[in-house]
Amino acid sequence: MNPELAKKMSSTNNASTGKVEVKVDDLLPEEIARKAETFFARKAGVKTPNLWVLATLAGAYIGFGSIFSQVVLAGGADLPFGVRQGLCGMAFSLGLILVVVGGAELFTGNTMMVIPRAQERATAVEVLSAWAWAYGGNFVGSVLIVMLFVLAGGHTAGDGQVGLAALETAQRKAGLTAGSALASGILANMLVCLAVWLSLSARATQGKIFAIVWPITAFVACGFEHSVANMSLIPMGLMILAFADQAFWLAAGVEPTAFTDLTATGFLWNLLWSTTGNIIGGGLIGMAYWSVFRRGK
Repeated sequence: MNPELAKKMSSTNNASTGKVEVKVDDLLPEEIARKAETFFARKAGVKTPNLWVLATLAGAYIGFGSIFSQVVLAGGADLPFGVRQGLCGMAFSLGLILVVVGGAELFTGNTMMVIPRAQERATAVEVLSAWAWAYGGNFVGSVLIVMLFVLAGGHTAGDGQVGLAALETAQRKAGLTAGSALASGILANMLVCLAVWLSLSARATQGKIFAIVWPITAFVACGFEHSVANMSLIPMGLMILAFADQAFWLAAGVEPTAFTDLTATGFLWNLLWSTTGNIIGGGLIGMAYWSVFRRGK
């Protein structure tokens, strides 16, 4: 048995059954930091073909979360704003649950690879290369999933309300200023990386899921900008805008001209600043814990 695991285990007698019950405690903050150091150093050594596959899967998983969140938003205009946003955030949590529990490579979570870099367990080239491959794979997986969703006619569900929700979300994101997208990107990835960090403390799947749901719900409910989520949310809107037929627009009760900010240029502008913010936010979380628990060790 792993010595660290053995140390965390305790035995108690159950008087009613006479059996010995074994309890396993989750990791404490300092132990999370030690685990994270090895966890992210290992990511820097993943071979490129495997990294590409896992990154593409991660993009697809976040895409599923994006689609689910827009389905939940659809037709909910009469709900109080906070309730609507909270439900949307809980639905989007599906994406990171699939990434963490299923095992995949998400660029935003991997911004915490600054930890093994600070410990000199990974070179700058290894970290930047891993980020680049993860980012590219995330983009491909995200776009493929929403393309299939639109081709399947998912945007027409609910008399076009699913597509309308996606268009409104994409319009808002594509129209952000550089400063707003940057600041929002920092906040988003602080919460995403905290979700990943907390999930490292849990030994059981249910603990990992519970640790993920609340930070992710918070970031989505607050409308923060997550670059990988935007790789599915904005292209979904762009595809609907480009390919939806007249029947969709009549059912949704809007005109394509209502979404003037939703352009390819707006998409790339958002990605530039949200990605920069995500790197800063993830780096802040990683370096804060490293400096407290692992500096000089």
